[in-house]
Amino acid sequence: MNVEPDPRIRFETSGVDLEAAIHMYQDAYEGAGFRASATERPFSYRFRVVGDDTMSFRSTRFDARMEGEVETRDEYVVMWLADGGGTVDVGRDEVPIAPGTPVMFPTGRPFAFDLHDVRQSLVQFERTYLEGIAAEEHGSAPAPLVFDHTQAPRPDDLRRWNAQVQRAATTVLGNAPVSPLVLAEAAQETARALLRTFPHTVLGPDVTLPQGATGRVREAVEYMHAYAHTAISTTDVAERVGLSIRGLQQAFQRQVGSAPNAMLRGIRLDRVHEELQRAAPGQLTVAAVAVRWGFAHLGRFSGAYAMRFGEYPRDTLQR
Repeated sequence: MNVEPDPRIRFETSGVDLEAAIHMYQDAYEGAGFRASATERPFSYRFRVVGDDTMSFRSTRFDARMEGEVETRDEYVVMWLADGGGTVDVGRDEVPIAPGTPVMFPTGRPFAFDLHDVRQSLVQFERTYLEGIAAEEHGSAPAPLVFDHTQAPRPDDLRRWNAQVQRAATTVLGNAPVSPLVLAEAAQETARALLRTFPHTVLGPDVTLPQGATGRVREAVEYMHAYAHTAISTTDVAERVGLSIRGLQQAFQRQVGSAPNAMLRGIRLDRVHEELQRAAPGQLTVAAVAVRWGFAHLGRFSGAYAMRFGEYPRDTLQR
């Protein structure tokens, strides 16, 4: 009788060496600038991963303060704490982390974190796998997903998410043998629960690109469209496509005849315009929409809007 091999990949490590822990976590999360400092607790750590190439469960115990920077290029990650606390996306769209409330890792750009004395659990999905499930859910072509890590899930969605994670954990982390089919079903059900729980948008494949945009300029424009709703800057865009700020500016000027910051501002103005066109008077305010899309100075915003669309934003809203 042939017995199928266990499809799960397992890794576990622990210890009391702070420097070894720093290097291990930095490698595991492909991070940078990780640093740790002692707290009142005696230091020890434990890190465990169980799963396959599509979905894995991770758990961490880290009795110290850890800071650093992470960018999840090839995966989407949900995290929650059973103990400890801290902040994710330090210095930008900061979200305080406390036990009991899951949070998506920011997507599409590096983010800083500051955590202390944590008992942390995570569910990780391979990028193209989750994008494929999202395409089935939304009836669209596979495309990058943009999660709003600052928006908390609704209570009913959160209850369903917690129930599904418990079911999947029983399968993935259990001692009983697991077939590839059972593991695949657990991953699919958990992926669908994630998409129904955590607010996100899908970057459509039909993004309008300026004529002449190729290579890294094309990639930069696609990135701007995908993450215009976040606090990205042209520095983030340059880092994303592997250019210096000056190199990005020169490439944009050469290929599309405009500056990258002007392109990003124009994309955000277009998003404001679309939102104001859809809204009914009294449903929202111009100021609220402008601030949400990164325009803090309302006077300059109104002038730029009028230059682009031939009317003031209040006129668009009132039509």
